[in-house]
Amino acid sequence: MSALLFIVTACKKETVVSDTTIVTDTTIVATETAEATKPMDSAAMMKAWEAYATPGEAHKTLALDNGNWTAESTMWMGPNDQKPMKSTMTANIKMIMGGRYQEARYSGNMMGQAFEGISTVGYDNASKEIVSSWLDNMGTNIMQMRGKYDVISKTMDMKGECTDPMTGKIKTVRETYTLVDDNTRKMEMYDTDPNGKEFKSMEIVMTRKK
Repeated sequence: MSALLFIVTACKKETVVSDTTIVTDTTIVATETAEATKPMDSAAMMKAWEAYATPGEAHKTLALDNGNWTAESTMWMGPNDQKPMKSTMTANIKMIMGGRYQEARYSGNMMGQAFEGISTVGYDNASKEIVSSWLDNMGTNIMQMRGKYDVISKTMDMKGECTDPMTGKIKTVRETYTLVDDNTRKMEMYDTDPNGKEFKSMEIVMTRKK
């Protein structure tokens, strides 16, 4: 809550008119240091909070992924990688916390070892953005991304940052997630090489199990 604060300063100027006469000029200066903000009443606050917490159309779109999926993964280690690694995973996707978030759990084999990963995706009603987090057993980082959903192309385009384990430096990453059709999804991950050039590092094509 803000308040209107005025600092009133009395500035006195003394001017010598003659050898024996002194004239005193007093000026009052008012300085506004903050603007008054009308506080939101409790009913308006409750209405705003309910809108923030209520799942909407974007959450219904996320719920379209509910179910079990087979995921075919292709992974490139660099922009000139001619022999990408391929692997197969399964994914179970469901909405949690009253339809507010999408949770996806992946499992399979990658780079010759057992793999598991967890993705959480939501739509922030306040910022009007898709927000996501990703963690897996191939590292110790929790990657966070934000972006928009394009209704026409049915694609989520998200950006974020992560620490490069090879250099210890922060780098930019990007992901697109496309609803190809009712039973097909495509995730594409874009990494950044040491020269700052973006390259496609991973593609996962998901097919819904029947």
